[in-house]
Amino acid sequence: MTDSTPVLLEERQGDVLLLTLNRPARHNAMNAAVNHYLGEAVARAESDGVKVIVLTGAGEQAFCAGGDMLEMTGIEADANPLPRPRERRTGTEEIAKTPLPVLAAINGYCYGGGARLAIACDIRLAARHATFRLPGAEYGLVVAAASLPRLVGVSRAKEWIYTARKFDAQEAYEAGLVSSLHDADALLPAALEMAQIIAGHSASSVQASKRVMDAATLSAEASQMEVDANRVLRGSDEQKARFRDATRRVTGR
Repeated sequence: MTDSTPVLLEERQGDVLLLTLNRPARHNAMNAAVNHYLGEAVARAESDGVKVIVLTGAGEQAFCAGGDMLEMTGIEADANPLPRPRERRTGTEEIAKTPLPVLAAINGYCYGGGARLAIACDIRLAARHATFRLPGAEYGLVVAAASLPRLVGVSRAKEWIYTARKFDAQEAYEAGLVSSLHDADALLPAALEMAQIIAGHSASSVQASKRVMDAATLSAEASQMEVDANRVLRGSDEQKARFRDATRRVTGR
């Protein structure tokens, strides 16, 4: 992919904003550019008059396969010009903060940071061929431990996080991680149709409902504990060794 190719596509459809992660050759893995531009797009959406956001991945294979392992290990550098790190946005954080409803149309691999991104959304629809994985324990990190239990219950969340095993869309649906399953070509139309229905309702009512439900089910303390845990774990000798091994297995480099 050339540097001129946008890593995030934005398409306005009335009051709905469609955001597409656009790195299909890398299974839409989150590099620094994707993370920042996604965060920027979400952060400005409300002031632009958007009422609902739909998030998906380009191509037919992946929603988001997680963090870009080659960039994270320093094997490759992102050539996109970006603000200084402290001035950058973070996609998952902005989705968690936005008052707007965000729908994820999960069209394939949904792994690691990609799964955490989907979990941060309000509603998740999935293609029948989609697969999921939370490999944080394998890599030496904590991924979605603060947010997944409210969706699927503590026991199932612990199983998926502790084992880091792959599971399919049917299991995700039965556990409540996704609200509906669709054939691949029907997924995005279904998500956009739902988004348009939501956009047609009272924006203030929808946003107030979101605030109440998030207050009832999300713990700021638990979210901070996850951040603090990863601050300690990330960069430790064990974590670096585990991530290097995983990078070699996944990329061959």
